[in-house]
Amino acid sequence: MDKLTISIFGNQIFSEIINEIKLFSKFKLKFYDNLDLCTKDAESYDQLVVFFITETNKKYYKKIKNKSFPLIVIGKSPIPHNILSSDFTEKLNIPLNILHLEKKIISLMARYKFRKSSLINLCGYTIDKNERKVKKNNLVLQLTEKEINFLILFSESNQPRSKNFILKNVWNYSPKSDTHTVETHIHRLRKKFLDKFRDSNFIKNNDKGYYIWKKNYEILLLEIYFHQNIKNVLLNLKKVKGAIKEKKR
Repeated sequence: MDKLTISIFGNQIFSEIINEIKLFSKFKLKFYDNLDLCTKDAESYDQLVVFFITETNKKYYKKIKNKSFPLIVIGKSPIPHNILSSDFTEKLNIPLNILHLEKKIISLMARYKFRKSSLINLCGYTIDKNERKVKKNNLVLQLTEKEINFLILFSESNQPRSKNFILKNVWNYSPKSDTHTVETHIHRLRKKFLDKFRDSNFIKNNDKGYYIWKKNYEILLLEIYFHQNIKNVLLNLKKVKGAIKEKKR
C-alpha cells in the first residue's frame, strides 16, 4: 500500500527536521512553497496538508477554508476559528508535541477515509450512505435507509433491475410476494427528485426493469460528431458565399 503523503506548507525547516525523525518514516513528506499546487495535489491525491500559520501567509486563509482534504493547522494560539469549519481540519499550537502530531495525523486520516468510503457518485449525484443524503449543486435531499439502499443497488450496475431483484435485495421479500412495495417507493422517490432537483428523468423503467437514467455514451459521441459536422458545413457555406461575392466583383 502506498504511503500517505503529508504536504507541508509554511515551514521548510520543520519539513526537513521531521524527514529525519524515524517516527515519520511511514509517511511520505513533501514541502510546498506554492499553496495552489499544494491544495491541488491534496485534492487530487488525498494528501494530508500541514499548514503553518505565519505573519506572511495569513492572507492565504481563504484558500484553505472549507477544503475537502484533511488539514492540520499549526500556529501560535489563538488560531482563527474561521479556517476550522471543515470536518477534516485539526489545529495544533506551538510549541508542538511531535507524538501529538502523529496521533492527530492517524486519527484525522482514519476519519477521512471512513467518510470518503461512505460517498458514492451516481449520474452526477453524490450519495452519502452514512447521512442518508443525496447532494447535487449545493442542494441536499434527505432520504430513508431503504431509499439509499435502492440507489446503492443501481450504482453497482448499469443494467436495469427487475422488480423481483429489487424486492429481494432491498426489502428481502420473496419474488412470489404480491406487493406494490417497489412501485410505491419508486413513485415517492421520483417525486422527491423532481421536487428537490427538478429531475423528471432520474428513475426510468422498460420491459427489463428499472434503471437510473443517464445519457448513453454512444449517443453523446453522435451528438459531438453531429455538432462538429454542422460547424464544418456552416464554415464551408461561408467560404462558398465569400467566393461567390468575390466572383461577382
